[in-house]
Amino acid sequence: MKPVQAELQEVIYNSRNPTRRWLHTTRKNWIDNAIERLSFEGMTACEIGPGSCIYLPKLAKKAARLYVADVESQHLAVARSYSDTSNKITVLEDDISASKLPENYFDLILFSEVIEHIPDTALVLNNIVSRLKVGGVLILSTPQKYSFMELACKIAFMPGVIGLVRKIYKEPILETGHINLQTGREMRKHFSDAGLSVVEAYKCGLYIPLFSEFFGEFSVKVQRYIESKLRYTALNHILWTQCYILKRQG
Repeated sequence: MKPVQAELQEVIYNSRNPTRRWLHTTRKNWIDNAIERLSFEGMTACEIGPGSCIYLPKLAKKAARLYVADVESQHLAVARSYSDTSNKITVLEDDISASKLPENYFDLILFSEVIEHIPDTALVLNNIVSRLKVGGVLILSTPQKYSFMELACKIAFMPGVIGLVRKIYKEPILETGHINLQTGREMRKHFSDAGLSVVEAYKCGLYIPLFSEFFGEFSVKVQRYIESKLRYTALNHILWTQCYILKRQG
């Protein structure tokens, strides 16, 4: 049986629902672009919590040395298939809350859609920062606490509702496992406390309930337009995902 998060990722990037597919590919495209821009020759990189390893091919191509770490060994099955054919990839079962990863070692760490699954934000960020070289970069993404998507999920997974949602989507709808959602302001406070400066911030993912489910590609066009108008306003907290490029200070 595939791990839940890996199975979920395989579904969402190929969803039959245009909005669901767009919400996730938008985040993926931003992170792919960040990796491309931040990579350099001889880079040592790490992805913590790789899921279905959608970023691993690009990281492996760009890095001279790549670590892939997850707390669950079974989550690393895909990563091991890559490491079997490349001696520059190290796959490690590791809990970032009590990590065995080398300190002051990485030029770049990717931590996408993971922190919301871990209860102690401060502990995790401090542990990640200690693994970065001074001046090293962390690429991080996580859902926004009060986004329309997260609020809708609270309703969608209620007993009696989830069955209807699955009938509408006609594909797997799995529990997200989000136990630690943060606002943008809360995340920035954590970053500052951990010794991280924000180099770049981006918010994306407007989800309008029901409209997304019943208006196909038209709903994506409308939501994309509205999202572009909200992104740099006080209302951007309703967008689903907050994405950051962060740098470890000296």
